[in-house]
Amino acid sequence: MEQRIGCIVMAAGLASRYGANKLLETLDGRTLIERTLDTVPLEAFAAAAVVAWHPDILALAERRGFLAVENDRPRDGASRTVRLGLQALPPCDGALFLVADQPMLQRRSVEAVLRRWQEDPSRIVGLGRGGRRGNPCLFPSSLFPELMALEGDRGGSAVIQRHSDLLVLVEAAEEELLDVDVPETLRKFQEKGR
Repeated sequence: MEQRIGCIVMAAGLASRYGANKLLETLDGRTLIERTLDTVPLEAFAAAAVVAWHPDILALAERRGFLAVENDRPRDGASRTVRLGLQALPPCDGALFLVADQPMLQRRSVEAVLRRWQEDPSRIVGLGRGGRRGNPCLFPSSLFPELMALEGDRGGSAVIQRHSDLLVLVEAAEEELLDVDVPETLRKFQEKGR
């Protein structure tokens, strides 16, 4: 039986290390948030939510067919984004969490995570490289209570650490796993594209 999967795009960080709203920065003519939304195969999900605080990002999410979920307290950290995202979804058997600052992530890699999880929906499936886990990660609904109970700036990694025996990795190219935390990283990507 086909499992119902929800999707949560985590786009509510304050980017304090970056020093500006990095998700509205551009790479090859598209903002980082647009690049992230392009990797999401909407048709594969029961629902897909974008959790953000910035009005431009929320408006873009809505235009693209996502549930736009406002995080009015981004300083509360990643746990609030996780909670708001899960609350916005209809009943699902699993939920895929994507961070919004991996500009080289490919749609085919997201689809590979979905396929691998469908093979064994009791698992946590993450994208990784050489045994090192990255994002996105797909969690079974049995772990939703633990995700909902997270506090502060803690995301799914805390739950994965407690259930490392459930983790399965799907291999991806190293650059797909890189996130943009500081302007230099984005500059390197921009220079590479020239």
